[in-house]
Amino acid sequence: MNQAPGIKLDKVSLTLGKHSVFQDLSLHLQAGQWHSVLGRSGIGKSSLLRIIAGLQKPDKGAVRTDTGEPASTHIAYMAQDDGLLPWLTARQNIQLGPRLRGENLQESTAQVSELLERVGLTPWADALPAVLSGGMRQRVALARTLLEERDIVLMDEPFSRLDAITRDELQSLSFDLLTGRTVLLVTHDPMEALRLSHVLHVLEPGSPTRIQSMPLATPAPRPVDHDEITAQLPSVWQFMKSGSDLPVVV
Repeated sequence: MNQAPGIKLDKVSLTLGKHSVFQDLSLHLQAGQWHSVLGRSGIGKSSLLRIIAGLQKPDKGAVRTDTGEPASTHIAYMAQDDGLLPWLTARQNIQLGPRLRGENLQESTAQVSELLERVGLTPWADALPAVLSGGMRQRVALARTLLEERDIVLMDEPFSRLDAITRDELQSLSFDLLTGRTVLLVTHDPMEALRLSHVLHVLEPGSPTRIQSMPLATPAPRPVDHDEITAQLPSVWQFMKSGSDLPVVV
């Protein structure tokens, strides 16, 4: 994998119906870092993700990498729904991208086996999704994302349907396996954002919404009882509710 690029949004505007979601939104997601977009339901988090992925065309503005290329050409996408096909095994679901593109699946066999081991699913390689737990299914989805070898990864609340312990385990595993890539995680959970991010981008309620970015001072991922999480959580909650300024981290 090449060095991951950053992402630049330049004066992006989006209106859905009569609702102005974004107006001249500019944002720089620095290369090789974990970024979280945090906000309440319906505020525009997933719209922002779709714009970056090239799935939603903004009214105006552009999304490019640091090198000036369209960001969508570098992106792998991991959604909230694991999207596993029920008639395919775990191994076959990991190979879904090459399968849909009509590629020779033998060429990725060794890599799939390695990914199955890295996500702890080697014993379930030939199991169908129906016999896998929710956490196992998301591990398959993570391995499928990694097989694409894209240097920008967009994640749309991929841990939200998991129990607390499994969610914690998958967060740590994902952070480890995606080290060095530029990751954008959409979440409505301040704890998740504070635990995983190098930088938080918090959307304020309003039309259009505004965004404040907050770099975090300590290395990620952080344990849930980390001092920085404890210190910043009240301010992040308050900003999500009312838009009062986030603290400046030095």
